[in-house]
Amino acid sequence: MPPTAATRGGPGLRTMDPPMRKGMAYKPGMGRGPGGKTLPGTKRHRKVLTESIRGVTKPAIRRLARRGGVKRISAGIYDETRSVLKSFLKNVIRDCIIYVEYRNAKTVTISDVIHSLRRIGRPIYGFDPDTAENKVKRHTAHQPLRYR
Repeated sequence: MPPTAATRGGPGLRTMDPPMRKGMAYKPGMGRGPGGKTLPGTKRHRKVLTESIRGVTKPAIRRLARRGGVKRISAGIYDETRSVLKSFLKNVIRDCIIYVEYRNAKTVTISDVIHSLRRIGRPIYGFDPDTAENKVKRHTAHQPLRYR
């Protein structure tokens, strides 16, 4: 008897091709990459939620404002802050994607983010492994002086 597709559910259940659904014929390697273990490029990336900026909650914005020294916050500030944050992140991520595509990579590294922030005029310090000083100083025990 041929193996059947997993029917546990989860996020991939709704996006499966119709032949992979429960009760239908199984074709080996269908919907998989060349090795049969990884998902192809079209299913590799999840759909981005349209209102994901709502994940930046009101208390989170309030904490950021408190850190900046703000005492009182108007009610309209929260949506305005979300829109400014969204546009800023769009610019940074767009530049990060340019760097990643140039390297023919699929992973955004800390260097990509550092270079993107530097390019838009908002440099950030202390995260680059090439320029960061070694925080752990190795102390060697002093050798006693020896007289001859």
